[in-house]
Amino acid sequence: MRTTDIRSALDDILNQQQRPLRDVLDHHFSPGYRQRTNGHWDDREAFAQHARKLREVVASARIEVLDELRDGQCYADRHRVHVTKRDGSQVVQEVYLFAELDAEGRFKRIEETTLMLEGAESDREMGSMQ
Repeated sequence: MRTTDIRSALDDILNQQQRPLRDVLDHHFSPGYRQRTNGHWDDREAFAQHARKLREVVASARIEVLDELRDGQCYADRHRVHVTKRDGSQVVQEVYLFAELDAEGRFKRIEETTLMLEGAESDREMGSMQ
């Protein structure tokens, strides 16, 4: 079983924009995927809308994994996403993430909290923009 991780999933969404988003989502996220960001739940379709919006705004990103733990189908990490937006501005967010993987090693559920370390006030909700 191959398992995904947050670095490869975010890199494929943000830096491999020539890859069709549907292929990226199918590779890293289960069909019944759900995500809670800062207390707000989204289903897979709402997450896909979020990913499309990120691709419009983000020119490139560097994902820095600070801590990463796996135990069977449980996954947790703390990571920073260093974003360069298409307008040239920079955003850095630290994310605390707990997840469940499906039998194929894809994300089935993610619950995360984000903390903006650098960026404009309008970038505070980048982790859940639609």
